[in-house]
Amino acid sequence: MIIGIPKESLRDEKRVALSPAGANALARHGHKIIVQAEAGSGCSFSAEDYREAGADIVFSAEEVFARADLVVKLMPPTPEECSWTAEQGFLLSGVHMGAVNPKAHGMLRERGTTAVGVELIEEADHSLPVLTAMSEIAGMLLPQIASRYLETSMGGRGTLLGGVAGIPPSHVVIIGAGTVGSTAARMFLGAGASVTAMDKDLRRLRSVDLQTHKRATTALAAPFNIERFVASADVVVGSVLIYGRQAPHVVTESMVKEMKSGSVIIDVSIDQGGCVETSRPTMLSDPVFIRHGVTHYCVPNVPSSVARTASHAFSNVVLPFLVEIGESGVRAFRENAALRRGTYLYTGRCTHAGLADLLGWDFESIDSLA
Repeated sequence: MIIGIPKESLRDEKRVALSPAGANALARHGHKIIVQAEAGSGCSFSAEDYREAGADIVFSAEEVFARADLVVKLMPPTPEECSWTAEQGFLLSGVHMGAVNPKAHGMLRERGTTAVGVELIEEADHSLPVLTAMSEIAGMLLPQIASRYLETSMGGRGTLLGGVAGIPPSHVVIIGAGTVGSTAARMFLGAGASVTAMDKDLRRLRSVDLQTHKRATTALAAPFNIERFVASADVVVGSVLIYGRQAPHVVTESMVKEMKSGSVIIDVSIDQGGCVETSRPTMLSDPVFIRHGVTHYCVPNVPSSVARTASHAFSNVVLPFLVEIGESGVRAFRENAALRRGTYLYTGRCTHAGLADLLGWDFESIDSLA
């Protein structure tokens, strides 16, 4: 099979979907790997690194999409990229339910594409392997992002996350105690902050209790509690995820208006539409805006700020799925339940209920097709 790796087209996206080590592993399985020149430049992978790994170098994204049987990328495809996609091909990429492009998905549908959303791949234990890897990285980055925008020079409250002797630490409220939230809770505590973790699922709150040895306060994410804790927060982290759906607005504009001037919101759910009503997507090169006196950081690809680490992590997780698709083709979707759950188009037919609802398409169960 020909497996293609294009350079990510989104501005400020520095990650690449496959590391040279991953390319070499696929080449050793007998596959032909084509990589767009400069695809890995944002994370210091040179074209020569890929050549030495056994990949061929091409000089345009159009050639990658046109020649490859399977295209692999991190971010959702653009309409232009979809126009280059081969008939009856395979695509493995992000979907981002909060920013679905009907034109792009319509093109894939017309071409009979079998498309897998990397954040939708779900194992039997309901874990999300690709999303988990990126979420861990995002969670680790959040304290340094928060501390930067709390600084006076950045328009923040001028408070230190961990405080100093005689001065209390900053109060961080984390809404959503999944992988991002629980990782962030540990990291903020490590920085000395006072942390409140909130979720609707008591099992997740018990997990935070165990992971933090009860150093974090936990609270049920009921509207009354959210309103009370958000008003007292120096930093609010929104990390709400509803699998395969847009995130709900659990922090309303009226709640934001009650926050302290110079406080910070980091809406990690922005790639799923955002869980804060006042959020809108931003970019790493222009990551924040001010609304009601509160700094909003709403970057959908936070891990791209550590592109090399994130690319290695992404490549490691997707590699087994690429090997299986490469060896088995469409049969892989019959044999691998995790891939089936992540498939939103199967030979052009919509097999994801959430996407079908968003686009007004007919939904067909992949179990009846694959």
